Amino acid sequence: MTDGSDAARSHPRIHPLLPRVLSIPGALGVLRHLRRAHVDYGRSVAASLHTSIEVAVSTLESLESMGLVERVPGSSVKRSDAKMKLADEVHKHHTYYRLSREGDTLLRSLDDRALAEGYAQALDGDDLAFALLRVARRIGVDHALTYARLVGRPLEQVEAELERLVGMGLMEIPRSRVVKRGDRKAKPKPETRVHHRYYRLSREGDLLLRDIGASDGAAGSGRDGMG
Repeated sequence: MTDGSDAARSHPRIHPLLPRVLSIPGALGVLRHLRRAHVDYGRSVAASLHTSIEVAVSTLESLESMGLVERVPGSSVKRSDAKMKLADEVHKHHTYYRLSREGDTLLRSLDDRALAEGYAQALDGDDLAFALLRVARRIGVDHALTYARLVGRPLEQVEAELERLVGMGLMEIPRSRVVKRGDRKAKPKPETRVHHRYYRLSREGDLLLRDIGASDGAAGSGRDGMG
């Protein structure tokens, strides 16, 4: 399967670390958060991104190993540096991080085409991921059991892959407690109350499918009409 590699090679301006960043669930969100906050620490990053402290710290450490974030030296952090802090000066009881110059360069290089092709390279050879994304484009909104049935894989495997794709930003969880007929195409009822965890294609997932030339279903259909 060549969904990823050919697409990535066709975009020579893509930052070389972008596919690695996109392959780590939530890593791009951490970089974007640090661009807004300027300086922050693991617990605060976790709260802002609605994830666990362990995941936030692990992601920060991975980004640090890539040279995309760096630790802030010194014994205190000024409010002018830590935009999310209210005090004029905060004595450091945590490890604080900030974007490195390379991290800032990566974020500045992002546009829709670079994102799509970065994702294509990050998922290169992952047949299940591409199958789930194409199914999501076709059926709109549905739960893991429907996805598992349509791709012919065990439910546990599909659930894990769907959650990974959500973390990567390629799928998303609808906020509405009611799914309308036009959204859930695999089971066309006037309305369906949400008793399961439902998944749909995100904007980034749609960008990826458009970039690799996928054409199975109306683009973006899974996102229309949800509150």
